[in-house]
Amino acid sequence: MLELYGTSLRSRLLLGTARFPSPAVLTAAVRASRAEVVTVALRRESGGERAGQGFWSIIRELGVRVLPNTAGCHSVREAVSTAHMAREVFATAWIKLEVIGEEDTLQPDVFGLTEAARILCAEGFEVFPYTTEDLVVADRLLAAGCRVLMPWGAPIGSGRGLNNLFGLTALRAHFPAVPLIIDAGIGVPSHAARALELGFDAVLINTAIAQAGDPARMAAAFAQAVEAGRAARRAGPIEPRDLAAPSTPVIGTAFRE
Repeated sequence: MLELYGTSLRSRLLLGTARFPSPAVLTAAVRASRAEVVTVALRRESGGERAGQGFWSIIRELGVRVLPNTAGCHSVREAVSTAHMAREVFATAWIKLEVIGEEDTLQPDVFGLTEAARILCAEGFEVFPYTTEDLVVADRLLAAGCRVLMPWGAPIGSGRGLNNLFGLTALRAHFPAVPLIIDAGIGVPSHAARALELGFDAVLINTAIAQAGDPARMAAAFAQAVEAGRAARRAGPIEPRDLAAPSTPVIGTAFRE
């Protein structure tokens, strides 16, 4: 079981709800993914075509937990205000905190992020910060009160997978007891499996499923990949070697002089 702020979850796949071609496709994808948590960008949904009771009724019928998102915020003040609105709308202390600092890569503004996290944690929010793999930033976020971290694998929507394996591996090793969820950049199920094999606790997927040719089928593939990656991690993978190691032993086998 995955535990996030005292909530136990069976699934280690979280699903974003943006960019799906229709509510019906979104519904099918969420069900196929077996996800128990979906993210919702308050500003996007309140101003988009799916605003109103139609979209929220879909979420309620699916029986999933909502993780509101401050997507699109570029300042501490903007992110904190959006979080306050999200708490009122969704009646939850959970908030996925984004403070974007660079437009081309959508890289987090880690300075604004840590400040916003400090404010929100002090106000009783349970913060899921979208961050980088930087160890110092991670330490500051934990000191601010965060109990979960969401490092990026690659820029949002890029589908590049895990760009910095060294940095992500170091992050996992430095904070072994902290739930770490890879957020952003995952493009195919093998990327998700790799993340779980490295010891990360979960992945958050949006674009790779929403923009797939068959979102429901892709969601099911990601669900299987996450389970396989987790099982492989628990099974204890062998360490990589530079030289070959024969799988068939020589001692005791027949030979000819």
